[in-house]
Amino acid sequence: MPRRSKGARLWLRPARRDKTGKVTKRPIWLILDAGRHIATGCAEGEAQRAEQILAAYIAQKYRPERRDRDLEAIDVADVLSIYLDDCGHRQANQERFRRRIARLNEYWGGKALATVTGATCRQYVKDRGNRGGARRDLEDLRAAINHHAKEGLHRGVVRVVLPEKGQPRDRWLTRQEAARLLWACWRTREVQTAHRGACKGSKIETDRYPLRHIARFILIALYTGTRPGAVMTPARMSADSAVRSWTWIGASSIALRRAGGPPKSGSRQHRSRPGYWRTYGAGRVLAQ
Repeated sequence: MPRRSKGARLWLRPARRDKTGKVTKRPIWLILDAGRHIATGCAEGEAQRAEQILAAYIAQKYRPERRDRDLEAIDVADVLSIYLDDCGHRQANQERFRRRIARLNEYWGGKALATVTGATCRQYVKDRGNRGGARRDLEDLRAAINHHAKEGLHRGVVRVVLPEKGQPRDRWLTRQEAARLLWACWRTREVQTAHRGACKGSKIETDRYPLRHIARFILIALYTGTRPGAVMTPARMSADSAVRSWTWIGASSIALRRAGGPPKSGSRQHRSRPGYWRTYGAGRVLAQ
């Protein structure tokens, strides 16, 4: 009867010596997998790096089964892995998408697809704490399960229950509130503690204004109705960029809007005044 495979694992190959006892090859970490020896390039004192290489090897080697199976036999981690491989490249923000998949895998990994019910979804929302963030995570889980079904990898119906959407914002900054916020950022001076001399221990204001860049950020956001992430995109982006709706050219303080039809009624872009920002730069607005 053949021996049961132990799976991929690390093995420290001892030093090799010639007939005189002289060391010809130093100890080295190898990956043993089904009778094969896979070199890691790690010496005896690099065990931690060897473990990282082993983890990457196992992750690359593993591929979830792509065949029709019963819901009780399908791991949710396999569903997420297939979705990540097939549809991950379509996501605009890869970093956030992978963080959401990692959170889902941490909670659902090791559980059968049949365990995805309304009760377990509500428990996930409770454990996650952030209702809005949990809803976005569960939307990815729903998309992964739907993709798995469209690929013909399971036949049963699995429902992902989403929490209710949060209440939309019904109040924005007034002109006076925005003005106070801008002046606070523009006038705030850096305060340092004196460490020597007669004024040792006292607080001294310097000539530096560390928050003026935030004032510029607020002005762009207010007068263009731009989301924070789009405001912080690098300056001097090409006019045909597909990754932003608003951006700015720092040297001339001109706001550019991507073509794509008129803004929806009631949107922030509809209430903004890009023409005003086009006419006046940040310094001139604050100087008035």
